[in-house]
Amino acid sequence: MDTNEVTIHHIAEILGINSSTVSRALNNSPRVTQKTKDKVLKKATELGYQRNHLASNLRKSKTFTLGVIVPRISRHFFASAIAGIEETAFKAGYNVIICQSLESLEREQSIINTLLANRVDGVLISISMETKNYDHLKGLKQRSIPFVFFDRHCNISGNSKVVIDDFDAAFKATEHLIKKKSTEIAHFSGPQNLEIYKNRFLGYKAALEKYSVPFREELVITSSLMEHDGAENVKKMLALPYKVDGLFCANDVVAIGAIQYLKSVHVKIPEDIAIVGFSNETTSSVIEPALTTINQSGLEIGNVATSLLLQKISNESKKNSNETIIVKTNLIERKSSLRKV
Repeated sequence: MDTNEVTIHHIAEILGINSSTVSRALNNSPRVTQKTKDKVLKKATELGYQRNHLASNLRKSKTFTLGVIVPRISRHFFASAIAGIEETAFKAGYNVIICQSLESLEREQSIINTLLANRVDGVLISISMETKNYDHLKGLKQRSIPFVFFDRHCNISGNSKVVIDDFDAAFKATEHLIKKKSTEIAHFSGPQNLEIYKNRFLGYKAALEKYSVPFREELVITSSLMEHDGAENVKKMLALPYKVDGLFCANDVVAIGAIQYLKSVHVKIPEDIAIVGFSNETTSSVIEPALTTINQSGLEIGNVATSLLLQKISNESKKNSNETIIVKTNLIERKSSLRKV
């Protein structure tokens, strides 16, 4: 017999018991004796019986599946977050569908539709750089599919999110440069429609203000924060009539691109320009000089965000709650900013 065709009816016929008893035994029902359970499980294993989890779950109106949308799986932070998500989901008996938007709003919208078609029980999302229209996310709310933002989020009513304090982290990064005697500090920022980059910019600006360091609008250069943007941004920065001696980057990737270009034009780091990045990518510790950065635990954020989503799924009263959980960060000091003062 083909193991794919083995049903509870076959097991029942062979054992001489009714199908409902077999079903209860396989579902560990207290209405069936342990002796019968053992007999049914043994026979099911012998026959290679495989439960149709999808059909079983649909009868319960649940698929025990979570959708996860990240901008790029290749980024260390998102890879770590996914590890945390899968760890927590697996312990709770959930499967995970992982998708990447590749920073495209259109792709993100398409993914949401696909996840809805697959009847996911909830969604974890870190939005793309292009996401300025939130109709697809409001569609989740209309379908009563709970979702939780992690890291990148947007302000729509009744949303829950797990984030870091981007303002405070950026303030500390900029303050570190000021304490290393930087007096003209540039900022390589990300798109300001994203709350995380807006808050990192505001933290940078607040630190300058606190220590009476001049804020110059021209020294804030916005890009999509890819490695090649690091070189392009540095060219723009060096063309300005200021002797920049400090640089705070909104992520490590653009900071690494900046370091590589500055070295190619013989600018010394940190002696001429001290640099701080953000997110502690794996390459940050191996580049020369090693990059000072803000460490944010993707693993912890993934764990916490999944726990919050599972609460929403299992508790109807929490489904539309508006909850924000802030995960702590810390500054890791490395050679790129350790100028003698």
